[in-house]
Amino acid sequence: MTQASFCQVMLSLAGRTAVITGAASGIGRAMARRFSAEGMAVVAADVDADALDELAADPSWPSPVRVVPTDVSDPSSVEALADLVFGEFGEVGVLCNNAGVGPMGTIWEVGVPEWEWVLGVNLWGVINGVRSFIPRMLESGREGHVVNTASMAGLIAGREMTRWRLGAYAASKHAVVAISHTLYAELRTAGAPIGVSLLCPAAVNTRIWDTERLRPSYPEGFQPSQSSSEEAERLQAQLRTGLELGSTPAEVAEMVLEAVVDNRFYVFTSPGSPEQVGRHVGDLVDLRNPPVPDLD
Repeated sequence: MTQASFCQVMLSLAGRTAVITGAASGIGRAMARRFSAEGMAVVAADVDADALDELAADPSWPSPVRVVPTDVSDPSSVEALADLVFGEFGEVGVLCNNAGVGPMGTIWEVGVPEWEWVLGVNLWGVINGVRSFIPRMLESGREGHVVNTASMAGLIAGREMTRWRLGAYAASKHAVVAISHTLYAELRTAGAPIGVSLLCPAAVNTRIWDTERLRPSYPEGFQPSQSSSEEAERLQAQLRTGLELGSTPAEVAEMVLEAVVDNRFYVFTSPGSPEQVGRHVGDLVDLRNPPVPDLD
């Protein structure tokens, strides 16, 4: 398939299979429901087995939903997910590498176990999804699409993230942006009929910052950076309030569906996001020191 024909591929979703990680709640669950409404068989993967059971028990899904407990930070777990999907469904039309977590703390406060956790889920989750699914999608020769969930934090970093102490989260999401740009170019260069979208949410009304329920077992005596101070609790409360005023997961899922159908790379959830990115790029082009919130 030539590069010219790649751009003309129209992905028909009905009867195909969608795989979504981080699908038990938030944006992931909304994407699962939206793709289900399009007549796709949905495979919902998440580390939260209880939430998956609740999802599976919901009788309102428009099309079949298969739930699979999956730790996206574990390559063998994602490989097992791919084995199951291709064994039961034989193909994948849409792959959403969506699972994400967000510990708070300054760069020097976030401990090694927390760094390993956020990079394991946010970064390695995408890497593992790409490595386990893309070769099989290519082998099938069928049209498909990959959606990688990054964040506005993956594009603007310090300018907006400093006050929230989300440097580790921003670092992981910057890597997802780089992977997604490269994956898009590599698939185009190969003439593959697989599109790529980069989802960069701004404020969305989800529970992403309520991370205690998803934390792994840490070494005895280790104290997570965000759990022990009144200041951290205040910041978390402010974040929750801000998220409640943001887009709904269903609105984001609709944007993702449109990007998949239109084969569009960038997916922003706020109309002001491109302007924010433009200010950040302007600092780079003009060699300005990046402004620090509340100081500059």
